[in-house]
Amino acid sequence: MKILVINGPNLNMLGIREPGLYGRETYEDLLAKIRKHAAESGTEVSFCQSNHEGDLVDAIQAAYGTQDGIVINPGAYTHTSVALLDALKAVGIPAVEVHITNVDEREPFRKISYIRSACRKTISGHGTDGYLEAMDFLTGGQRDAGND
Repeated sequence: MKILVINGPNLNMLGIREPGLYGRETYEDLLAKIRKHAAESGTEVSFCQSNHEGDLVDAIQAAYGTQDGIVINPGAYTHTSVALLDALKAVGIPAVEVHITNVDEREPFRKISYIRSACRKTISGHGTDGYLEAMDFLTGGQRDAGND
């Protein structure tokens, strides 16, 4: 199985950006964790991170016909991007929305997700392990901790 992991704005700043909320794990640490998990589960994984909405749309569109699943943490675009929603709907690839923090316990605007309706599951508040849970959900693995 091939999974594309997409990360939106500011996720490249993990470990630096608000470590009290997001932890001290760096973006490179996150990628290493995902790569290790993918290798253990026999999953092929690729990555896209951008602070630019159009780049994320391009990555979703490029996944059509080449990827079996998408794990997406759109960052702030979660709450604003109809373009990401439309791209996910257009390609029809099974997707899981991931958030490191529990967005439902934060500011009211963070409770709004434009992309949620195009995703099969949302995992929120499980730290970076949420990415592994999302991968397992897509591959039918054992880490699925329920819909959050």
